[in-house]
Amino acid sequence: SVLTSDRTRARDRDGTQRKMAAAAAWDGPTAGELKAAGAEAIPGGVRVKGWVIQTHKGPILNSASVSLYEDKLQTTHLPEMVFGESFVSIQNAQTGVKLHFNALDALKAWKQEALPPVQVPAAAKWKFRSNPADQVVLDYDYTFTTPYCGSDVVLNQDATQTSLDECSNLCWEDTDDRIDLVALSAKEPILFYDEVILYEDELADSGISFLTARVRVMPTGWFLLLRFWLRVDGALMRLRDTRLHCSFGSKEAKPVVLRELCWREATFAAMSAEGYPSDSAAYADPNLVARKLPVVMQKTQKLKIPS
Repeated sequence: SVLTSDRTRARDRDGTQRKMAAAAAWDGPTAGELKAAGAEAIPGGVRVKGWVIQTHKGPILNSASVSLYEDKLQTTHLPEMVFGESFVSIQNAQTGVKLHFNALDALKAWKQEALPPVQVPAAAKWKFRSNPADQVVLDYDYTFTTPYCGSDVVLNQDATQTSLDECSNLCWEDTDDRIDLVALSAKEPILFYDEVILYEDELADSGISFLTARVRVMPTGWFLLLRFWLRVDGALMRLRDTRLHCSFGSKEAKPVVLRELCWREATFAAMSAEGYPSDSAAYADPNLVARKLPVVMQKTQKLKIPS
């Protein structure tokens, strides 16, 4: 039944989460593991089976960079902490396909989606004031919710693609295929792992909003989880997960990249009505909250690799 398959996928997803948690304690591959996989460690990443996977962690934007971002985004509102130089990059040499995950493009998507502001409980409104006499007018999406699921581009042979700012020139098609979460939970060496925070905001001490990317590379393929997590205390919780996976096939075959989007959302009132706690402290860890929140959007897509 549908319910049984949903439960199975939830269990498999838990297994994948555990693998990610174990990977977080990882202290690097051994020379033997790299050699057996035909992989090579490179600065900030790994080269394996025609793929180059790299991450970079930069500082929080300084005031000059903040002004630059505000100009580019045409806004005076940015998250408290934007890690503008941080990114995850996944590139395939044979096809020129490059997948990139960064704060600027994620915030462009936030600006474009322009969701209405989440109503803050009256008792918490004062926290958003910088001056006690100010009237609090939250007339924009102060949660920085983004539909962003990555930036993609095809690099020219000379790799002089100018910018990831432009619209994607790759096509993602809806598919009935699914990411094999069982295979992902299998025990195998980790050739590379990293978690990169792209932006974060504590919503004037009224909750949390953050966007992170976690990437894991094994001898059989790579897996990435891009997660937006929002909790507005007393009001709403929102989880938007994008999972990407590629199994390493033969050298001749075109790589198959699957992307699974799953958005979950619920108000505190709705959770309370279902018998869940109404206290925000019960919802500190998105990994534990995920299965309790109802799904509002779910789809899987396959990357159409250009010939």
